[in-house]
Amino acid sequence: MADSNAFQPVDRVNRTGRTLGSRQLAALLPDPTGMRPAYRHLAQAISALILDGRIALHVRLPAERELATALNTSRATVTAVYDLLRESGYAHSRQGSGTWTALPEGRTPSGITRLLGPQDTAIDLARAAPGLPERTLVDALAQVAPRLAEHAHTPGYHPYGLPELRAAIAERFTRRGLATVPEQILLTSGAQHALTLVMGLLCRSGDRIMVENPSYPNALEAMRRAHLRTVSVPVTDTGWDIEIVESTLRQAVPQLAYLIPDFHNPTGCLMPDDERVRILRAAQRSGTWLVIDETLADLALDVPAPLPFAAHATPGGTGQVITIGSMSKTHWGGLRIGWLRAPSRLVTELAGQRIATDMGGSVLDQLLALALLARAGELLPPRLEHLREQRAALAAALAEHIPQWTWQLPPGGLSLWVDLGEPIASPLAEHALDYGVRIEGGAYFATDPGIFEQRLRIPYTTPPDTLREAVRRMATALADGLPPSSAGRRPHWVA
Repeated sequence: MADSNAFQPVDRVNRTGRTLGSRQLAALLPDPTGMRPAYRHLAQAISALILDGRIALHVRLPAERELATALNTSRATVTAVYDLLRESGYAHSRQGSGTWTALPEGRTPSGITRLLGPQDTAIDLARAAPGLPERTLVDALAQVAPRLAEHAHTPGYHPYGLPELRAAIAERFTRRGLATVPEQILLTSGAQHALTLVMGLLCRSGDRIMVENPSYPNALEAMRRAHLRTVSVPVTDTGWDIEIVESTLRQAVPQLAYLIPDFHNPTGCLMPDDERVRILRAAQRSGTWLVIDETLADLALDVPAPLPFAAHATPGGTGQVITIGSMSKTHWGGLRIGWLRAPSRLVTELAGQRIATDMGGSVLDQLLALALLARAGELLPPRLEHLREQRAALAAALAEHIPQWTWQLPPGGLSLWVDLGEPIASPLAEHALDYGVRIEGGAYFATDPGIFEQRLRIPYTTPPDTLREAVRRMATALADGLPPSSAGRRPHWVA
């Protein structure tokens, strides 16, 4: 017999009274004018937004009359939309309490599916993450086995992280030009975990957070789930407009600012030193905490590796700078090791915050990370050389097969931010699946809906022959003509 209380947690969430505004929802939806039938297109768009996390679960949808007005359509159309959402499991209604978003049984949010590997023969260009050479992993495992055995007689809990790994990462910061002690380091399960911990401690629902546009999709999703109000600043092919950044810090006074200054994901831009100094000064004046994502800082292909962002601060001026990093982009995403550098008092508070979720990371993973970091001088140069070869192969293939597309060659990082010349990224990404290529359109990197539809992020993390074949397939898909986009049909994989 089914448990009659199984869905009580959902009901409790529903009674919090969170409501999606009609204008807010309308801004996320396509113009229904000319759609036939409009209600099916709108229902499909809403279900895709729910799966994608752009519309949260267990929130109340706008009243039918209000949404009809915001969309400039009939109430009968909106009624049909809501009926279809209920039939398909993306919404449910209770008399007197409205219509609430839901997740159908058997469906998985895109935040999960986009990190899963392809289950077919498609070439995966949606995840900008390298693999780890098998021999490297085998050697590292053999090296750490005796040390792991030593830890087997201990409880194995390290809320701050393994002391020797904290010391190694602190020494790494010092060697890069930012004096650091182990007490300033907290080890996490990747950079995303570090960002989530920081937002959970320093922010409350409704706080402002300044973020680049475009930016890393998983970070944007974490901000949405924390119910933060994003204030965006543009990053173009030429980089940051520092005057806009300064004025945003001055006028919006955000609680946090999340920046990727080193080979920015997805544009590949590298922030100049003088601009870093100006941002540090502006953030100090506004009292904003800077969260600096340095996960790509070591992947310098044409320039020297940049100094840590906080190294540009005046003496004593790093008190509100939090630097996050990980081994996912330089070594392997399967090694869930990240870190943050912050004032030691804040590190202690963040360690207390993480106890509620995982009590500390895997000792085995941390020992592996320690072994790999010790060999960084040996392992990183060949990886960078492979990335240069793969970047060149991708650029040459694009120039040969799709010469109308343009891009700026990034000085480092893992991907090209390609301008398609017209807003076709979503239908192209959908159509490319039929030709065996998984890729994500630029809109997914946007802080606001409806932009970057003329962009694709194309990683160069696979072998040159694979990249050339992927471009050839995309060129064929483009030449065969693009069908109208049907939101929600294709899965997402982004890293």
